[in-house]
Amino acid sequence: MITPFRTGSSGLKALHGQSIFRKLSRLSDQFPKRILTIVAKITFGTSGWRAILADDFTFANVKIAVAAIAQHLQQTGEAPKGVVVAGDYRFLSEEFMKATAQVLAGHGITSYMCPIGTPTPAVSYELIRRGVAGSINFTASHNPAQYQGLKFNGSDGGPAPVQVTMSLESLAETIAAKGGKVPELSYAQAEEKGLIVSIDPKEEYFKRIHQIVQFDVLKKARLKIVADVMHGNGAGYLDSLLQEAGVNLKLLHSGRDPLFGGLHPEPGVEQLKEAAQLVKTWPAHLGLANDGDADRFGIIDSDGTYITPNEVLAILFDHLLNTRDWKGCVVRTVPTTHLIDAIAKAHNVPLKETPVGFKYIAEIMAKEPIIIGGEESGGLTVHGHVPEKDGILACLLMAEVVAQAGKNLSAVLKSLYQQYGGFYTDRLNLKLKDGLKEVMTAKLKDHPPTEIAGQKVVEISRKDGTQFILSNGEWLAVRFSGTEPIMRCYMEARSLEGLERLRLAGKELTKV
Repeated sequence: MITPFRTGSSGLKALHGQSIFRKLSRLSDQFPKRILTIVAKITFGTSGWRAILADDFTFANVKIAVAAIAQHLQQTGEAPKGVVVAGDYRFLSEEFMKATAQVLAGHGITSYMCPIGTPTPAVSYELIRRGVAGSINFTASHNPAQYQGLKFNGSDGGPAPVQVTMSLESLAETIAAKGGKVPELSYAQAEEKGLIVSIDPKEEYFKRIHQIVQFDVLKKARLKIVADVMHGNGAGYLDSLLQEAGVNLKLLHSGRDPLFGGLHPEPGVEQLKEAAQLVKTWPAHLGLANDGDADRFGIIDSDGTYITPNEVLAILFDHLLNTRDWKGCVVRTVPTTHLIDAIAKAHNVPLKETPVGFKYIAEIMAKEPIIIGGEESGGLTVHGHVPEKDGILACLLMAEVVAQAGKNLSAVLKSLYQQYGGFYTDRLNLKLKDGLKEVMTAKLKDHPPTEIAGQKVVEISRKDGTQFILSNGEWLAVRFSGTEPIMRCYMEARSLEGLERLRLAGKELTKV
């Protein structure tokens, strides 16, 4: 059973957002002509190219980026395979998808067009299943509403690696230097030539999820769950799969709203307060959430407590070791909890550490099998699945944990701490003003601290940002976001008191 829940204020915001969307859509045919002369440098971060709409993210720049991808695929010989094209519910996603198909058609490349709102993991699975050259996905994921983004995944289904994105940036720069003119066909011409094919990945993606998640365990538990899809691509996917699992479901924010109800579409503790309150008052066994394109997850325990992505990764790693016979390594990014390391050591599982960015986890998956791979920002994948973040799968697996354990997630986590010791993490997000990135980079490089929170710094890792390993095994790390003008300070302590000391030290260290 699904019960939709909507608040009056968010409902008004949703209607307002849809009204704006309709107006912008009617004007979209004029946008390319008006913005044609505005060409900015196209830069791919940890998860594609993201920029402010009508600032750097314009139709002219999108066409240049797509033309660069088309040229890259022609150079690699993969162009005849075609490209899956998708988008989330942000402003003008459909129009950017159409512009993409027109430019690809101008290069003789077929576009396999997904319905708007197809989740990123479903796009990734479909491109692998279909055997195409890659995907172009319009999403800025969890970024604020004023952002749009273009994400290119290669034929392996994973985010394009650094060497590919560097090539795309170079090709885009060359195209822009020549005036930004790119070959394209009209949408009608492309359809006539068979260069546009409409597809819907949902059914095949659902089949894949049923192969991974133990739906029989979920059906027996008859869980009560609150699901917040945050006006994003999880709508029609997460709720439908939970319904198939026999869950009694209350659904939040399922309507389209390009303004995301006035919040960032990021499933963090601040954004999920409404869901957490409903979990407590209903009451429910847990709350589940996805971000704008459904590649990230948010988890709420039965008492309304937010379960951090670090804790989720540890819980799922232990759960999969105990319920599956999968063989392989475990992969985590630099600022992800070392509780993963403790579990891996106890079970004699090889551990791989990568820089931040799921493309690095995807690179490991291309070389060897994994049990689980994930990052503290709320992304994971598992054995034999797509080399891409899957927030829908993560939510279903956490529901499976609760169903099998017969207790709440805090109790599950407590048992992990009893077995492996306590690991407590936090992250500070600090907005960067112009020039501060360079100042902080120089400070950490030229004058690194020798002591933090009363502990000697015994090792400095610069694999991604700067990480200080302390004499008591705790650590603190600083890095700059690849998608937003933000500096992040990560930390992990072995006690709550130690975490507070690191939190204060982190604030002091990041002063400029």
